[in-house]
Amino acid sequence: MTPHNDAKKEDIASIVIMPGDPLRAKYIAENFLENYKLVNTVRNMFAYTGSYKGKRITVMASGMGMPSMGIYCYELYKFYNVETIIRIGSCGVYDESINLLETILVDGSYTLGNFASNMTNEDTKFVCSDECLNNIIEDIANRMKIDIRKENMACVECFDAYVDNVDDVIQKFPKDKNIVGAEMEAFALFYTAKRFGKRAACLLTVVDVINKEGHLTAEERQLSLDNMIKISLNSAIKLT
Repeated sequence: MTPHNDAKKEDIASIVIMPGDPLRAKYIAENFLENYKLVNTVRNMFAYTGSYKGKRITVMASGMGMPSMGIYCYELYKFYNVETIIRIGSCGVYDESINLLETILVDGSYTLGNFASNMTNEDTKFVCSDECLNNIIEDIANRMKIDIRKENMACVECFDAYVDNVDDVIQKFPKDKNIVGAEMEAFALFYTAKRFGKRAACLLTVVDVINKEGHLTAEERQLSLDNMIKISLNSAIKLT
């Protein structure tokens, strides 16, 4: 048990699927897991452990932003012996060739923030996901005939829609990283995984395209993510 997780050590599987939204964790448990059990309710950051095609899996919410993700993935890796976390979430993109509801597999995450500096005093702004885990996810997506794009993403501290001038922020990103969009948690997950020698990946569904009309409601955001959920779960059962 930790200050943020009242699950017993044995209640958490070695593989965790991690959406941001606690209600999305509940949705996944109810619709995809068998014999699931609610194992954490602290701060309503729900965690469920059950089985998917015979594989024991935990689904736990991370909350929003790097600080929240940093707390939960740190505790899962360090205190619960979790080996693999696959984040699943939503993102906005700056590349107008990408369409709403496309699925992105994050290759690398860049941040303008100071998460790494605060955690380890290391001046790191870019960190990659686990290559072997990404290869498994790509293979599963191909087998399921679901198109995914592998891209670099920014991990931002302010929601794009609330930024005074998002173009000014985009101009600060290194051009050689070819960053196509933004989300808010992957850098903290990838960096913490590297620190502990664990595995991490991130799958995202595009819910907003800058300078392009069209948007999704909160209900559509939750219910339209099934492809990403299925990819992550079917990838998890391939892991040892």
